[in-house]
Amino acid sequence: MRHPTRSLIIGALVIFAALGFVIYQGLASNLVYYITPSELLAKKDINGQSFRLGGQVKPGSVHWNVQTAKLSFIIRDPKAAIAVVSRGQPPQLFRQGAGVVVEGTYSHGSFVATALMIKHGANYVAPKPGSTPNPDTFEGN
Repeated sequence: MRHPTRSLIIGALVIFAALGFVIYQGLASNLVYYITPSELLAKKDINGQSFRLGGQVKPGSVHWNVQTAKLSFIIRDPKAAIAVVSRGQPPQLFRQGAGVVVEGTYSHGSFVATALMIKHGANYVAPKPGSTPNPDTFEGN
């Protein structure tokens, strides 16, 4: 007599292993890793390299130019700070003192961001359709 239970157990193990691998790959590709300003400045030969940079927006450093759609600010951690320049309208939750992750390249002392991601609390309320960010949120217009 053959052992059908052994075949079922081996088949179940193969399926669970495959399922575990797929879940692991899905989670790994969705994690957002970033470095802090002090970690970025500690690296050597970083001009032109792409990074995700995370930290806090320094109060008083936000400058938004409506005509050119250029946003500049300083992102900092407890040890260092880096100037960031971005094009396009900032996310609605962007404000001074907020946690932010920017994606882009570091070049000659400043970071050119291609994407801004705002860290927000669990109490997020979506804006009403058609509404725009409050310009008073961006000091230094």
